[in-house]
Amino acid sequence: MLYSIADIPAESFFSKPVYLDKDFVLLSPEIHFDSDMVKALTDWEFRVIFSEGEPRKDYIPEHPQAAAGTDTVRDRDKLRAAQHFCAEFRTYVTELFDSVATVPPTLDRISKWVQAHLDSIRENRRFLLRVIHEEIEDEESFLAMHTVHSTIIAIVIGLYLKLPNHRLIELGVISIVHEIGMTKLPSQVYMNDRTLSPAERKAVMAHPILGYNILKSAGFPMAACLAVLEHHERENGSGYPRQIIGDKISYYAKIIAVACSYDGSTSERPYRETADAFTGMVNLLKNEGKPYDDAVIRALVFSLSLYPIGLYVLLSTGKKAQVVDVNPENPRFPVVQIFGELNPDGKNKEVGTSPDGISITRPLTKEEIDEID
Repeated sequence: MLYSIADIPAESFFSKPVYLDKDFVLLSPEIHFDSDMVKALTDWEFRVIFSEGEPRKDYIPEHPQAAAGTDTVRDRDKLRAAQHFCAEFRTYVTELFDSVATVPPTLDRISKWVQAHLDSIRENRRFLLRVIHEEIEDEESFLAMHTVHSTIIAIVIGLYLKLPNHRLIELGVISIVHEIGMTKLPSQVYMNDRTLSPAERKAVMAHPILGYNILKSAGFPMAACLAVLEHHERENGSGYPRQIIGDKISYYAKIIAVACSYDGSTSERPYRETADAFTGMVNLLKNEGKPYDDAVIRALVFSLSLYPIGLYVLLSTGKKAQVVDVNPENPRFPVVQIFGELNPDGKNKEVGTSPDGISITRPLTKEEIDEID
């Protein structure tokens, strides 16, 4: 049934899940339709919602079993919503990159997109991080998917660093366009299973300059242009294209460099084997040679944990689990969801790992993950 947002009674509970469209779950029955939700939808220019249920004054479970399984349903719905968000985000980035040759990117358009979706990333970060952990990249979608992953990770880092909203929006905009220079190169140059020729390597190393020129010509602020130019620079001067160091590198570029490197090290590529997220995190944490900003790496670790959100792990009990949230006090001991186990009330069993209780032994192998029902 179609409901006009303006006609829904304040603080209602719907008897069935509420959808924005056939795939995007907005609310589950135990979450009330409050004034903040109305304002957000109105700001996003949504006027109607869909539900097979009806609005009620109070939350009334359909039956005890349904109430017991609410947490399981809610998590599944939020994961589906996160998948839908990432798919829509990829489409947006793909269309943006495909149009660069004929329609220059505009700051206003991208800023509005980030502003409209920032709260969604903020509130659903743990589900988004699980989704991007499991996505498989291919040559056709590589650039868009890498952009989506890096942007989400960069914003999550920015949230930990307590950047104000206007700076989070700037960071999101720059993250979306940080690889825009790659659109000037054929995909065969950066997606292949062989060593690059000197000419190809030179072309790839020029993409920050190409991105800088595209944004400068399109009237982007110099701060954005410089961040794109510098996202491959390194604290120790080992980066490119200018080999600048430390404080001479844009702060936004420092954040994107870590987000970009983490995604690059843990995503599938045709030219190398993929590292698991734990190995990728450990390698960044070591920061050998100090190429990355220590404060940004710390923010990444505390935002995703040492065993990053989405990672499948073996517990000290011999059970298999997935990391689903961080422990803000200690990134070594995240929250995990144990496969095949429910609490007495029917909710998914989530436990916090600890040095004295259940702990993580190691990441699961691909074969062990494939065995999970």
